Amino acid sequence: MAELVTLATDAGLAIITLNRPEAGNAMSMDLILTLGNVTERIAADESVRAVVILAEGRNFCVGGDISAFASEKEPDRFISALADALHESVRRLAALEAPVIIGVQGAAAGAGLSLAAGADLVLAGEGASFTMAYTAIGLTGDGGATWYLPRVIGLRRAQELAFTNRRLSAGEALEWGLVTRVVADDVLRDETIALGRRMAAGPTRAYGGVKRLFMAGAGASLGDQLDAEARAIGAAMRTRDAQGAAKAFLERRKIEFEGE
Repeated sequence: MAELVTLATDAGLAIITLNRPEAGNAMSMDLILTLGNVTERIAADESVRAVVILAEGRNFCVGGDISAFASEKEPDRFISALADALHESVRRLAALEAPVIIGVQGAAAGAGLSLAAGADLVLAGEGASFTMAYTAIGLTGDGGATWYLPRVIGLRRAQELAFTNRRLSAGEALEWGLVTRVVADDVLRDETIALGRRMAAGPTRAYGGVKRLFMAGAGASLGDQLDAEARAIGAAMRTRDAQGAAKAFLERRKIEFEGE
């Protein structure tokens, strides 16, 4: 049996691939647990400087595996356990210093949309679409959707997605700020990996600092955020990358980062 989630690493770039194409990469418990194993390995690997998430098949991820819910004697406990297991990966990805880049083809629904909303950079193929889908079957949300979406696209738009299950095209998702860039479907994989390689060659510690500042900023006062920025930029200046970059700039040399 093929692995439900695969991991490949090269030159600081970790590439996660959802590999259940026959089911639209629906989030079964087995897939989620395999994803958890993969994200745990990435979190423990200090050489990882960027993470790309891709998916095999026509769709990125159509959401949860509804057939599994229906077959459970206690579906409420099962779906809570499913969400808890998925959230372990969400937490690990959010805590990484490394930027997380996602390439979306076809449908990103439910947890698929949640993964996209929580990424640092998102490329969408021209044929991609995005929908929450949860309330369409009487559910709420998971995967961080209700935390990330109001911050990424604004509360009113997040409410519209949640209550009406509006389906956004790739162009609409770009206009709303849900995705970073739209590319042709046939170059999505290559463009996503190329962006991942670019991030993997960047100042990893600075990226991590920026991620933490963005995470904390929405709930902080201006004064607290200014204090946090001052501490973070001081910490960044202590890294080899920042000190080496400053020296290279002054000496008119190409700046190269080591992620340290």
